[in-house]
Amino acid sequence: MTGRAEVPSRHAEGPAAAQVDPTAPVPVDPTVRVGSVDLRCAVLTASGTAGHGAELGAYMDLSRLGAVVVKSLSAGPWPGNPAPRVRPTPAGMLNSVGLQGPGVAAWRAEELPALEATGATVVASIWGRSVEDYAAAAEALAGVGPAVVAVEVNLSCPNLDGGAHLFAHDPGASAAVIEAARACGLPLWAKLSPNTDRVVEVAEAVASAGAEAVTLVNTLLGMVIDVERRRPALGGGGGGLSGPAIHPVAVRTVFQVRAALADLPIVGVGGVATARDAVELLMAGADAVQVGTASFADPRAADTVRSGLVDWCSEHGVTAVRDLKGAAHG
Repeated sequence: MTGRAEVPSRHAEGPAAAQVDPTAPVPVDPTVRVGSVDLRCAVLTASGTAGHGAELGAYMDLSRLGAVVVKSLSAGPWPGNPAPRVRPTPAGMLNSVGLQGPGVAAWRAEELPALEATGATVVASIWGRSVEDYAAAAEALAGVGPAVVAVEVNLSCPNLDGGAHLFAHDPGASAAVIEAARACGLPLWAKLSPNTDRVVEVAEAVASAGAEAVTLVNTLLGMVIDVERRRPALGGGGGGLSGPAIHPVAVRTVFQVRAALADLPIVGVGGVATARDAVELLMAGADAVQVGTASFADPRAADTVRSGLVDWCSEHGVTAVRDLKGAAHG
């Protein structure tokens, strides 16, 4: 499969030939499918970078995105890590926010209605310190309403306990969480970590446990030292590195999982700031992509990538964005 449109020959004969403009833009179908979920386009926001509600709606029409993936929620409110929580790096940022959030019940009552009012497709995100925590968060999401089309299960945030106990490093523990999260009654996407050599094994385990898709990848473990204070720069010590620096890691991980698990839907995330970045992840094997850290520099980044992706496809004769999936595998 080449994914390229069939363009009529410039030398075709007959009346129709005179009407063919070989320089005209190629119409592009932007829709994609992730597991059982149909999305209006391939570009989503990334959890943790778009807030819990309609914050980015002040800068763009959220209904044009594939989905808004909200910041991860626990069953109850959580204060997060001590300040400072964010630090710029030469090619991205380091964060140790620590999953601060209002809890699922407060989110449903106070944040979700405004997000639904924008017409956005919503993907909720949940986290926990134990399998029981995930089960409680999932149960609290049951019956949430039609705007929420899936739940991303965050198995891989490095900002708790220094990242020492990530579920996403253990296939069995990850599978147990997915089984517990099925209580929400919605399609599950498992968000996995690049900080392990077992990512394919974990992906296979969560798929067997009921995850419809995997999100690849979360942040890389990192740290910045304040050399004047001679102490870690972030209040939580280490944190998660995101942005352009991790893009090649995300591409490799998506490619690796697609090669090993050809039928498993993948949402690619990591350093996507341009349409070309998105195309790269799609060609590596992703069904859709998320835009995260770029939104801190430009709150319109996800919409810019969305429109740029369609333009790229049109310029390259690709008639459907979904045809880019796995193109680099030959």
